[in-house]
Amino acid sequence: MKKIIYLFILLNLTNSYAQKIVRMGIVGMTHDHVNGILYHPKHEGMLLVGFAEPNKELAMKLLKNANLPDSLWFGSLEEMIAKAKPEAVCDFRSTYEHLETVEKCAPRKIHVMVEKPLAVNLEHAKKIESLATKHGINIITNYETTWYASHYQAFDMIAKGSLGELRKVIIYDGHSGPKEIGCSPQFLDWLTDPVKNGGGAIMDFGCYGADIMTWLMKGERPISVTAIAQTNKPSVYPKVDDEATIIVQYPKTQGIFQASWNWPFDRKDTEIYGTKGYIFADKSPMMRVRIGDRNAPAESKVEVTPLKSPNNDAFSYFAAVVRGDIQSENDLGSLKINMVAMEILDAAVKSSKSGKKIFLK
Repeated sequence: MKKIIYLFILLNLTNSYAQKIVRMGIVGMTHDHVNGILYHPKHEGMLLVGFAEPNKELAMKLLKNANLPDSLWFGSLEEMIAKAKPEAVCDFRSTYEHLETVEKCAPRKIHVMVEKPLAVNLEHAKKIESLATKHGINIITNYETTWYASHYQAFDMIAKGSLGELRKVIIYDGHSGPKEIGCSPQFLDWLTDPVKNGGGAIMDFGCYGADIMTWLMKGERPISVTAIAQTNKPSVYPKVDDEATIIVQYPKTQGIFQASWNWPFDRKDTEIYGTKGYIFADKSPMMRVRIGDRNAPAESKVEVTPLKSPNNDAFSYFAAVVRGDIQSENDLGSLKINMVAMEILDAAVKSSKSGKKIFLK
């Protein structure tokens, strides 16, 4: 009798554990961020079930380099869905193809995480939103900066009123250029294509500012968007911009996003200014903070509390969202926040081309 009870408990524990593991597939291998799952395939709460990539030569090369078995390869998303039965997929293709992934996954109730930004333009984003709503799936947009603990600590300080009223946020993102830092040929092929990427640096790095600013403003839409973009290296990037500045205006707050493929060093840092002080935050374990009046002491360094699992890892977080353990509506990667971010990006591209300030309806 005791053995039967023990087996019953063991089976229940096993089934409970199995229910916590999300079967996750990867669609596309042309985005270099796919290396994050190729070389680190094990993440809490998920099981990697396959890679869907039509370019077999590329897929075999990448799987071999990562010491992963050929059996994880599938020639198409449809084949991977039929044979590997993923509950969720992560898209590592061009931004233009995000919509196609959602079109194929949403009717099958398969949740989707895409690499930033959400879509190539607002039209695509609205179609993605409609499909997600109709079929009841989660859509997550993955940004590197989502996993910076300093952003959450800064958010909490703002919420507590430590900075007073928010007045200006300046967000710097980019590097010396995708070709200059050694991005792969398959990545460069679409990243420097105005159709497949929607632009150059303005989309590639302007999206970080649009996402973080929208989140800090708790989803509020700006009044207007103004942007300028230029190409400083036409021989390297003849089809897209490599330098962009985006300004978003709210009733009492302004956001400035400096997106560049011309920085001398890699940058992903945020300056937040309020009526009572400022916070400088990046991926380092320390924030620079100064609070008080004009005679306040010099800035101090504040230690950042590390994020805990699953909030410190894109794949574990996505699995937790799929299981329903996390309600992601107002998170940095949420569809709600990223629809506003896409409004900003779409307006920024239009402003940079027309030379005019774009007022959001």
